[in-house]
Order: sequence, then structure tokens, then C-alpha cells
Amino acid sequence: MSAPDGSPVGSERSIGQLFASATTEMSSLVHDEIALAKAQLKQDVKRGATSGGAFTVAAAILLFSLPMLNFALAYGIRTWSDWNLAICFLLSFAANVLIAVVLALIGVVFAKKAKKSKGPQKVAASMKETAGVLQNAKPHPRPELGQDRERKAVEAVARSSS
Repeated sequence: MSAPDGSPVGSERSIGQLFASATTEMSSLVHDEIALAKAQLKQDVKRGATSGGAFTVAAAILLFSLPMLNFALAYGIRTWSDWNLAICFLLSFAANVLIAVVLALIGVVFAKKAKKSKGPQKVAASMKETAGVLQNAKPHPRPELGQDRERKAVEAVARSSS
């Protein structure tokens, strides 16, 4: 079994190796946070698209089906009831408006769900929290290093960060 940088677990690693390992883990964390934000934005876009689609269908039904449906429904009502033809046309129009209102309400529900979703805000808050924890983290006390060993550790950090 080995550490992320390839050194065996349990062996003493240098500060440079530890720093490289921490940098790799931090990079992985940031990439995961970005992937989460993308997934949540994708879900919000789907909800918005569903809302827009419902509004579009409502408008299409109201605009394109009114003439044909009004004639068919009005003459059907006239056949079943002996009412005046004008009243029959008004009833058929009211039925079409009712369908459009129901579809518009469905669109409003999905639009509210998309608006309430706080996906990107949650990810940003999580990233700020992670950064705050890392800023407040203090290194573990280490035993005194010899002058030569300390210089090698500084050189390893300089090499790993370039």
C-alpha cells in the first residue's frame, strides 16, 4: 500500500512529499466541488426547460387549436342542447382557456422549483467553508530538525511547487 505520491505508507515522508500530497488532495476537492456545481446547474436548467416547455405548449394550444376546437365543440354543444350558437362558441372558448390555464400553472410550479433551487449557492458556501477550515488548520508540532535536513525539506518544497 502506498501514499498518493507513491511513497510507502508508514515511512517518514519529507515536507515536500507531504505538501505535494496535500496539494493533490486539495486539487481533487476543488474538481469535485466544480463537478457538483455543474450537476446542480444541469438540474436547474432541466427544470427551467420544463417550465418553458409547459408555457410554450400552453400558448400553442391556445393559439393553434382554438379555431378548430371552437367550431367542433360549439356545434357539438348545439347538437346536444338546442342553445343559441353564440353561447355554444363561448363555452368552447372557455374550455380552451381552462386547458391553457392548467398548463400555465404547471409551468409556474416548475419555474418556482427552478428558482428555489440553491445548487450553486450551496457549492459556493461549501467551498468557502473548506477554505476557512484549511486557513485555520495548524500544522502538527514536529521534532526539531537538523539544519541540513531542514534545508533539504525547503528545497523539496521548492521543487514540488514549480
